[in-house]
Amino acid sequence: MRHNRDEKRFDRRVGHLRCMMANLTNSLFIHGRIKTTTAKAKELRSIAEKMVTLGKKGNLASERRAAAFMRDKSVVKKLFKEISPKYKDRNGGYTRILKLGVRPGDSAHMSYIELVEEGIPNRIVKKTSARKTLH
Repeated sequence: MRHNRDEKRFDRRVGHLRCMMANLTNSLFIHGRIKTTTAKAKELRSIAEKMVTLGKKGNLASERRAAAFMRDKSVVKKLFKEISPKYKDRNGGYTRILKLGVRPGDSAHMSYIELVEEGIPNRIVKKTSARKTLH
């Protein structure tokens, strides 16, 4: 029974779940935005924000804890050198989830999860065509 457990398992064993979340975290930090199911994005949000918080601390122990989870040295270096310094004045809320609708094959709810950039609005702006009026 799952009394008082708040994490989702996605019908996977613990080792597979941990590796899947580490891979999703690595992809998020490499690309800045990934497309996944809404449930996975919600679970990934808490893990990614904890990794950014470790990156903001910037000490060796934090770097080793992040490396132990993510297992990719280049992504950990990018997290500590490029990504975390952007959020030094921000207290949480480093990611954003944008819902997309359902996937055609199995009707799973899909979302984008992306890193929030300071000062750069990430809204999608629709381009309007310039039409000539006859006035």
